[in-house]
Amino acid sequence: MLKFDVVIVGSGLAGMTLALHLAERCKVAVVTKRDLLEGSSSYAQGGIAAVLDTDDTVEEHIRDTLVAGAGLCNATTTRFIVAHSKEAIDWLIDLGVPFTRDATHQTGYHLTREGGHSHRRIIHAADATGAAVTTTLGQKLKAHPNITVLEEHIAIDLITSKRLGLEGRRAYGIYALDKQADRVVTIAAPHTIIAAGGAGKVYLYTTNPDTATGDGIAMGWRAGCRVANMEFIQFHPTCLYHPHSKSFLISEAVRGEGGILRLPDGTRFMPSHDARAELAPRDVVARAIDFEMKKHGLDCVYLDISYKPAHFIREHFPNIYAHCLELGIDITQEPIPVVPAAHYTCGGLVTDLAGRTDVDGLYAVGEAACTGLHGANRLASNSLLECLVIGKAAAADILATPPGTQPAIPDWDDSQVTDPDEEVVISHNWDELRRAMWDYVGIVRTNKRLERALHRIELLREEISEYYRHFHVSNDLIELRNLVVTAELIVRSAMERKESRGLHYSRDYPETLAEAHDTVLTPQR
Repeated sequence: MLKFDVVIVGSGLAGMTLALHLAERCKVAVVTKRDLLEGSSSYAQGGIAAVLDTDDTVEEHIRDTLVAGAGLCNATTTRFIVAHSKEAIDWLIDLGVPFTRDATHQTGYHLTREGGHSHRRIIHAADATGAAVTTTLGQKLKAHPNITVLEEHIAIDLITSKRLGLEGRRAYGIYALDKQADRVVTIAAPHTIIAAGGAGKVYLYTTNPDTATGDGIAMGWRAGCRVANMEFIQFHPTCLYHPHSKSFLISEAVRGEGGILRLPDGTRFMPSHDARAELAPRDVVARAIDFEMKKHGLDCVYLDISYKPAHFIREHFPNIYAHCLELGIDITQEPIPVVPAAHYTCGGLVTDLAGRTDVDGLYAVGEAACTGLHGANRLASNSLLECLVIGKAAAADILATPPGTQPAIPDWDDSQVTDPDEEVVISHNWDELRRAMWDYVGIVRTNKRLERALHRIELLREEISEYYRHFHVSNDLIELRNLVVTAELIVRSAMERKESRGLHYSRDYPETLAEAHDTVLTPQR
């Protein structure tokens, strides 16, 4: 058994922020299922939204967030996070994050603009902000004597009072599979944080890395936490469409800097869908692209920034330029083929502004959580900001909370299971689940599609549960078990919403209701 003051599941920006804020006074374990920097945060291209310019205001950033969120953002949460945005960026700068500079700007940094924002307020490190931030923070983590990074460990389940046969509802740590040793370890801690990211891999096409399998959301649900607004899955409008490129995102900032969406014949189409054209929020742009692709029978549309000076493109989008060039696409000379792809989970485990869930001692921060900031549609570049602000608030709450008494925790018992006879069951169910979600629970939904999806998911859930009961756990089995839970939560949430709002568009309920309500699901306890 490993014992810590705090165990953090996930090593993205949320997990790193918590670890660094806690480490001076706590022994912290960061559990990550691959290496430290393998997660959605590292892949974030655009940047972090914050009120840094004197021409910008907290009120305007709040207003933009509320507009994008289609009436469903929690106003108190939004104000809290936006009001602490400059403080969060200052912390990163103090840690040495190399944001792109601009000597002509009052802040000393280049600020870009993205869809849904009324101002240039996105601070960034060229077009690889996430990598710059997580690399900088990752170096601090690995050097800190109070932080233990457990790479190649995947969390299986939370250790709860219910699991231990105790009164109350509390978390005491996790069981995790050490993939290199192929054994399950017990990690005990009075404070447990789920910072495991979203669930993009529940869909066939996604911008997310392979690690985004809804682990934290599924674990929290099984432990007794409510989930909210899981129907709001953000599809990024512009994922590179190329047979030899997997899940490569074309940043929102390309449109922010003047990129134009065109049909194969060169016709610009966004102005006919929305007055904001390419700078409309992501849900509007993704639906417009989906509409045009279906209308014209297209495999993709094209994002064109080639009319800009070549040096401007190479300077602002060096990684996108280099990656496309490797595939034979010179974005200074020709448009980029793009399609929408699942990108961000706006819902998640219900938390307060300190990241506290329904289970004592259990916190959720980042994409696995639902604070109410994103509403029915996340405003671009607000997600990393949420990780920073709520991460710091959660750390403060943990430091102010007595740890309590840790009970005796038994080791993982796998004496009644055997090695799997054939693992084709896992790969087949994985593929069937993701295809069903893509076909039936995508950008445009209907009652019939959702019913079909739920029927297939229920059958798959039973098969996966039976397999889990009989065989030793593996990385793929753990992820599949979590994916099917997350898929069911998405579908059941979508079936609850009898309207179209933000990222949830239903042909059966095309109107938006006058009053906005969260969709909250409560597990059987």
